[in-house]
Amino acid sequence: MIHESAIVDPRARLAEGVEVGAFSIIGADVEIGKDTVIGPHVVIKGPTTIGANNQILQFSSIGEDPQDKKYAGEPTRLELGDNNLIRESCTINRGTMQGGGVTRVGSDNMIMAYVHIAHDCTVGNNTIFANGTTFAGHVTVEDHVILGGFTMVHQFVTLGRNCFTAINSVVLKDIPPYVMSGGQPAKPHGLNTRGLKRHDFAPDAIQEIKRAYKLLYQSNLLFKDARDRIREMSEHSEAIRHFAEFLDNSQRGVVR
Repeated sequence: MIHESAIVDPRARLAEGVEVGAFSIIGADVEIGKDTVIGPHVVIKGPTTIGANNQILQFSSIGEDPQDKKYAGEPTRLELGDNNLIRESCTINRGTMQGGGVTRVGSDNMIMAYVHIAHDCTVGNNTIFANGTTFAGHVTVEDHVILGGFTMVHQFVTLGRNCFTAINSVVLKDIPPYVMSGGQPAKPHGLNTRGLKRHDFAPDAIQEIKRAYKLLYQSNLLFKDARDRIREMSEHSEAIRHFAEFLDNSQRGVVR
């Protein structure tokens, strides 16, 4: 299942059913899980661990050194989960020692063409990143996030679960869970109610999320006062509890 023109380092570990396309290069300290398909002209550099049933299409660069002047050749890592689709010409870099040493991408993600995931990013599960999405270093992306094409995300930003961005968004601050945003810089534009329904949020839970959104964005309350009110609501709602914890833990501040 390895094309005769591919180069696979003898220190790489390929599980049963792995395919490697023409002119691809698999480096040392790369581990690839069962039934993963590597297309033609792909370069994978270690230390990198790739799970099972992934598809990585042509011209992608996976596990290359971080684009960080502080990087001095340390053996940092990239960890990629299962069932991911990585389309053409994507770049995913390994971590830096200053950022914990690992870039992590979870499972069941759709990463479209020309997406860049920089060093020390953490990506959850079931996300969709449209063409040209770019993450600076140290970005955290929770589960079920959908980003429009050419979204650019500043370093150290966190994107809450089930949030959504419009095309050409420039994200300079954290986007709370469930919130739609867009613009340059990105501003809030309501709730991702369609996404919530698609992921089986109960009608009562969606109404509670709408109340929290109104407190944060439409009540004219100071941020800390809105956050306190939302925290009070969270005692009886898991969805609001996550919303409140996100606001409590935001380091860059949230889009307003």
